[in-house]
Amino acid sequence: MIPDILDQHLAKTLSRGRVAATAPAGCPDISLYLFDPSVLEGPISHDEAQAVVAEPAYWSFCWASGQVLAAYILANPHLVRGETVLDFGSGSGIVAIAAAMAGAREAIACDIDPAALDAVGANARLNGVEVSLCDGWNSRPSNVGVVTAADVLYDPDNRPLLSVFTSAAPRVLLADSRIRDLGDERYRQQTVIEARTWPDLHEFEEFNRVRIYQATEGAAG
Repeated sequence: MIPDILDQHLAKTLSRGRVAATAPAGCPDISLYLFDPSVLEGPISHDEAQAVVAEPAYWSFCWASGQVLAAYILANPHLVRGETVLDFGSGSGIVAIAAAMAGAREAIACDIDPAALDAVGANARLNGVEVSLCDGWNSRPSNVGVVTAADVLYDPDNRPLLSVFTSAAPRVLLADSRIRDLGDERYRQQTVIEARTWPDLHEFEEFNRVRIYQATEGAAG
């Protein structure tokens, strides 16, 4: 049964909004409650559009970088197995869920949006795993072994997060589709994978190319 609380959260942004369980194409091993585009019978009104812009429900879409990083973790479980993993800006929770599925000692979803944390809880249950919830970076535990983050550099003011992450954990796994050059030698590019936001928002093609980086203790910098 779809959690009513998620529909209630979505209705604050889009009155016709509702969620449906779906498996994103970029990471089909994980199912999520995401925005159901079938409810949009006709164009979004001006008032609805304004509401979406004012309070975007980021958690109700699974962005390309999240899908790619989650799939990468499932394909390389040794990167998180036995570790305390904190997923920063978790949104739908797909990366934290992947970490739990890959054998993390504890997977923690960190997001300042209470609706996102409700979504993570529902999505974790949907996939039969346990994910801890954290309502802010400063509330994280002290024993984090791996920090994960996907598409958190869309704002240039967020660049300092690169140093914040490496100071907080021995390993950082970062996925990004917005910036071609991080400008930080500690982050080594691992691969580039194509994916699309789910449901598809028809973004520019350049935003569908996701680069995965890893930073570890002892890396150049």
